[in-house]
Amino acid sequence: MENKNQKFKRLANKRVPAAIEKIELIQNLSNRNNYEYSKNEADEIVKALTKAVSELKKSFYQDQKPKFKI
Repeated sequence: MENKNQKFKRLANKRVPAAIEKIELIQNLSNRNNYEYSKNEADEIVKALTKAVSELKKSFYQDQKPKFKI
C-alpha cells in the first residue's frame, strides 16, 4: 500500500508531463504558417494560462506565507 508521498509522486510523474505536452500543443497554435489569429485571441490564451499557473502556485505555497494578525 502506498503512502501519501508515494501517491503524490506517482500522480505528479504522470500529470506534469501530460500538462507540459498540452502546453506544447497550445504553443503550436502560434505558428502563423498554419493558423491565423489576432493579438487579442493570443492574449486571451496567454491570460488564461497565466491565471491557471498563478492559481497553481497559490495552491502549493499558500501555507508558507506569513499571515498578518494583530
